Amino acid sequence: MDILWTLLTLPYAPVRGLTAVVKVIAQEAESRQRNPANIRRELEELDRAAAAGEITERERDRAQQQVLDRLTGVRRPAPAGERRGTGDGERRHTAAAPVARRPARDGERRRGGQPRRGR
Repeated sequence: MDILWTLLTLPYAPVRGLTAVVKVIAQEAESRQRNPANIRRELEELDRAAAAGEITERERDRAQQQVLDRLTGVRRPAPAGERRGTGDGERRHTAAAPVARRPARDGERRRGGQPRRGR
């Protein structure tokens, strides 16, 4: 039965292989992102840039907090007026206000294209 199963699922082998490669790449990226040596290097670069005047103290503090949040996995909301993104390529989504819709009148078309039936 195993031989039959292998033969039947053989066309899916490239997909399984690609899935395995993507998982390995994701694990490696996560391990590099959480590596203490890399985090220390990022924090040192931020301190150097602040000392050289390339960034302000406020920008340095915000970037340091993002690095530490990434390390601990904590997500904090951005202060008001600073929701342009997290800075690490990740998007934040805000909830949209619900849309109030008026009920369809007799004879009007609804979303599915069918006229509304009278009650």
